[in-house]
Amino acid sequence: MISSKLPHTGASIFSTMTALAIQEGAINLSQGFPDFQPDGRLQQAVARAISEGFNQYAPMIGIAELRTAISARYQHFHGLTVDPDTEVTITPGGTAALFTALAASVHPGDRVLIFDPAYDSYAPAVQTLGASVVRCTLTPPLYKPDMDFVRNEAEKGLSVIIVNSPHNPTGTMWTSDDIDALAIIADRYDILILSDEVYELITYDTAHSPLMSHDLLRHRTFTVTSFGKLIHATGWKVGACVASPALTNEFRKVHQYLAFSVHTPTQVGLAEYTSRPEVFSSLPGFFKARRSVFCDTLNNSQWGIRPCHGTYFQLLDFSRFWKGSDVDLAVLLTKKWKVASIPLSPFTDGKNGDTCLRFCFAKSEQTLSTASMRLADAASTL
Repeated sequence: MISSKLPHTGASIFSTMTALAIQEGAINLSQGFPDFQPDGRLQQAVARAISEGFNQYAPMIGIAELRTAISARYQHFHGLTVDPDTEVTITPGGTAALFTALAASVHPGDRVLIFDPAYDSYAPAVQTLGASVVRCTLTPPLYKPDMDFVRNEAEKGLSVIIVNSPHNPTGTMWTSDDIDALAIIADRYDILILSDEVYELITYDTAHSPLMSHDLLRHRTFTVTSFGKLIHATGWKVGACVASPALTNEFRKVHQYLAFSVHTPTQVGLAEYTSRPEVFSSLPGFFKARRSVFCDTLNNSQWGIRPCHGTYFQLLDFSRFWKGSDVDLAVLLTKKWKVASIPLSPFTDGKNGDTCLRFCFAKSEQTLSTASMRLADAASTL
């Protein structure tokens, strides 16, 4: 018999709620994918790559043109110079990049700090590698990182700190003061940083600042980025890890045996489509308009609307009309009002007592309008 490394882990909440949404014929605002298609020019570029014969293994580190496009994007939006040959590696999605970075840097018995609520792949990845998870609670409603807690845990020994900004599921972003405090701690205690930045270009109030932009973090940070969120094609699963040459060298040692290479025609199509970084410039306005459609109907309802500074997720506070669990409410809304969401408790160790559900607004305006009216009705009924 196999001895499970994750004995208490079942299907993810994303799979569970999406399956329930399909079963109930509900509007699916749970899983983070759009209900509209990527740009036709991008689709044509990928199809053309297939017909032109780009169907065999790509280089292990990714095709040069796509790595160069990522480098240009970092320079254009963040003013950060990244070497496409020694600092960029193409991966089969962001989650694979996260696991590869951890596998390259974490040893059995290490301690890895994550911030709760956390994307649900972080803790299992750490546990699979034989390390232990240290949780720092982001207290609602501001979800500010407690840097005193981080400093105390660093004194006990940490190998890696996982940061996610813009943050899924809360929509918050780290401030320059937060990053400065982290940098001082990481530098003093020689801690690596794994920075999940897949929503880097979906921000609304202030621009995202990559952790690698900080002098003290430039050479100790694995940065994870992903195309799926930025081009409306989450099923293509193409991401990248951006890191210093020394970290990239270790990352590629694992990557070559874990994935080896990534779907070639998609890389070719993406390289062509994203060769001009400006193609991403419309993302903040595009998603901000959809957030407004979703929230306008709910402003005068019993739902509390939490601030959203980045990502395409909106937290709604149910404390004014529901005293039960967030999971029970999410299931009830899916079954009775036909709107699926994600409860926050699976993102935590169950101790933060948050009273919010997460809704994805990467949907058509008609979908969002209908969903928000149903949710307003649910709040007034319950």
